[in-house]
Amino acid sequence: MKTQVEQVCVDEITMRFFSFGRGKQTLVILPGLSVQSVMLFADDVAAAYAPLTEAFTIYVFDRRQTLPQTYSVYDMAHDTAKVMAALGLKDVCLFGASQGGMIAMVLAAQYPLLVKKLALGSTAARITPDHAQRLAPWVQAAREKDGEKLYLSFGELVYPAAVFQAVRDQLLSAGKGVSDDEFDRFAVLAGAMNGFDFTARLREIRCPVLVLGAKDDAVLGGDASVEIAQALEERGDVELHMYEGCGHAAYDTAPDYKTRLLRFFQ
Repeated sequence: MKTQVEQVCVDEITMRFFSFGRGKQTLVILPGLSVQSVMLFADDVAAAYAPLTEAFTIYVFDRRQTLPQTYSVYDMAHDTAKVMAALGLKDVCLFGASQGGMIAMVLAAQYPLLVKKLALGSTAARITPDHAQRLAPWVQAAREKDGEKLYLSFGELVYPAAVFQAVRDQLLSAGKGVSDDEFDRFAVLAGAMNGFDFTARLREIRCPVLVLGAKDDAVLGGDASVEIAQALEERGDVELHMYEGCGHAAYDTAPDYKTRLLRFFQ
């Protein structure tokens, strides 16, 4: 059965989402930055998270449809909170990956009634100059509207070397189909992370937290995940697991990733 993409409108915000599963609990997934919207791959996402569908009804949210020229991670969190409230979602389990993890941190801190447990995958509480330098070629390729260059530079950092080589041709093919609107959207969303720093406010997160990082994360580095866990470790309800050999996209490449999420959220 095909996963249906829907949209919700709240005030000036229109946001697309899809949902699947039949569990009594609610899980919200905030995906990371992608060249093209995750909404295009709804069936693939639903299949990947099938092990969680007995226990959870799962919602996956995109970013808002029309982006202002200046848009921040905090804006993304505010928009997502408004949409969740409009759909009647509260006290949810929340999983954010990469940029989605940054949004999830802000959301959990600023809207505590919406989130009862928080899982963070391959993310960072701050964007350092080194991070910004790694992201810059992506933005440049998007501004040049060079889809093949963008997909290759993106994939090379996100995936382990063996996985990147295995999917290289697929990435090249996908790069040929990126529209001008998708290039512009990617540049705005990637630029939204510049200057992000939530480290001083991490302790505002009050719910239990699971941090899943990768030692070989070539985008944000494994130290970023450790930094989040260490900032919260005195509370006693924070777990940290670091993968090795899975790359930044451990949320896609680690075989036990969904099992760890399920065990934490239940």
